[in-house]
Amino acid sequence: MSVASSRHFLQIPGPTNVPDRVLHAIAKPTIDHRGPDFADLALEVFDKLRAVVRTSADVVIYPSSGTGAWEAALVNTLSPGDAVLMCETGHFSGLWSELASTLGLRPETIAGDWRSGADPGAIEQRLRADTEHRIKAVAVVHNETSTGVVSDIPAVRAALDAADHPALLLVDTISSLGSVDYRHDDWGVDVTISCSQKGLMLPPGIGINAISAKALLAARSSTLLKSYWDWQPMLDSGKQGYFRFTPPTNLLFGLREALSMLLEEGLDEVVARHDRHAAATRAAVRAWGLEILCREPGTAPGTHHSSALTAVVMPPGHDADDLREIILDRFDTSLGAGLSKVAKKVFRIGHLGAFNDATLLGTLGVVEAGLGLAGVPHRTGGVTAAIAELTGRSGE
Repeated sequence: MSVASSRHFLQIPGPTNVPDRVLHAIAKPTIDHRGPDFADLALEVFDKLRAVVRTSADVVIYPSSGTGAWEAALVNTLSPGDAVLMCETGHFSGLWSELASTLGLRPETIAGDWRSGADPGAIEQRLRADTEHRIKAVAVVHNETSTGVVSDIPAVRAALDAADHPALLLVDTISSLGSVDYRHDDWGVDVTISCSQKGLMLPPGIGINAISAKALLAARSSTLLKSYWDWQPMLDSGKQGYFRFTPPTNLLFGLREALSMLLEEGLDEVVARHDRHAAATRAAVRAWGLEILCREPGTAPGTHHSSALTAVVMPPGHDADDLREIILDRFDTSLGAGLSKVAKKVFRIGHLGAFNDATLLGTLGVVEAGLGLAGVPHRTGGVTAAIAELTGRSGE
């Protein structure tokens, strides 16, 4: 068993490692959430959050998990019995569908294989068939955390437009905001759903909605019951920099710092950094002779490898959880588990948030050592392949 002489190596795809700058910000003394200092804090956070979401639209922040942000998006825009078109891309798209059903909505699911993103062609076909416009929203997970698959949101938007369908576009960016390229306004998204503990580099506890003018109009006729999640009182209070109820004050200190870090680095640079680390991770997995769960780009419509995480398929007869247990015990390192359909079949390497080349190489070294200790059939040289990718020497 390893001796924990330093920080635990947390390499799951969320919650992610919290940078020291953010930890120090969260440790500030709590202030009066009805006072002027808090209003200044909140207004600054709203402005910086809009910049990271790439929107001029209204934003709402809840003390909640990402699931709360899902619920807020649904109950503010829809009414009992409304149909919602959803795309099966993994575990979390399924949970969103279950939530919709629990709320009294009618989810209609386009089946998927958990290795591909949302199919824009299938979405367009289904919307064209909906001549009575019974479908009121299309809900897509941008980055499916359980599978490491990214869906092409601009292509989904184009599918809605090609079908000339008025449905709202709701997009889950819980594990993509701050790590994978995302543009609320440019891509015509109506509600962006996100939270704090992934690319935003915070502990869990903040849920986020960014809301288009079309979504605000839909909220006027929505009849699903809501109180805590009601946008309008939150928006009314937010104009002055206050919350309808007690806010997560110290997490907002941290969010301000995290957003500042992203904007200081530059959003394009943040995306490029995540792309580099994802490419190096995939190079390592291929060098080991293991399979990546996400299909290669181009073999399914709208599918891309995630730059936030990589899901690795275990060889037949080998248990991913056994490997994860060995790595945790020997190297004090946590990797992500396979969820529901892929439980024990895959492990997930998170490479998002506060993450650099050294962290990645340490993670991949631990995985390569763990594969050997667990007796998993593989080739050596994964770390070497990752180094070559990071240093631009992969073609030599």
